[in-house]
Amino acid sequence: MREVGFLTAVIIVRGYWTITFRLCYNNEGQEKPTRGDSLFIDQIGVTYIVIYFLIGLIVLILDQVTKWIIATKLTIGDEISVIGNFFLITSHRNRGAAFGILQEQRWFFLIITTVVVCAIVWYMRHVRKTGSVALLTGLGMILGGAIGNFWDRALHGEVVDFLLFNFGSYSFPIFNIADSGIVIGVILVLIDSLFFSKDKEKELPIQSEEQQ
Repeated sequence: MREVGFLTAVIIVRGYWTITFRLCYNNEGQEKPTRGDSLFIDQIGVTYIVIYFLIGLIVLILDQVTKWIIATKLTIGDEISVIGNFFLITSHRNRGAAFGILQEQRWFFLIITTVVVCAIVWYMRHVRKTGSVALLTGLGMILGGAIGNFWDRALHGEVVDFLLFNFGSYSFPIFNIADSGIVIGVILVLIDSLFFSKDKEKELPIQSEEQQ
């Protein structure tokens, strides 16, 4: 079981990094230029975006390691108290989406996640020089979380959830690190849309006047 878990982690990390490298660099290890960009600016942009792909990789590794620990050390239904009855570590299997919604829709989620991951990778490269830190960090976290849950569904048909929070008599749906990465990432993207995008719109007229 340990060997399988280790091999799975190696395959995920290797595949993730290979895709990232191929998108940003050519076979000689040089940054791929983008049409209309100077080589200097593009080198800065491509090198810069690798940081955010690494953020996604960190989310992915944390997600897979914690899921492996839960799956191998706990049986389904076990509970370990972290903060009284408020925060517990448990072992649960989810065949739906984040927080247990839309159960038994495996192929639907695999297809949707594939489209979303491709779109995020393309968009991150597209806005690598203009996107804010909040936007690119958020997209990186969403990417890592999406791939983490995608791998579980593709390989096992279910996702390991283990973070349980109770609010009095109400128990929040059990979730995992990948779900957390996706939610935090979405929040960062919303913050960018609400605040940083307005700043960019204000800067455009100023830049146009300066060029004139």
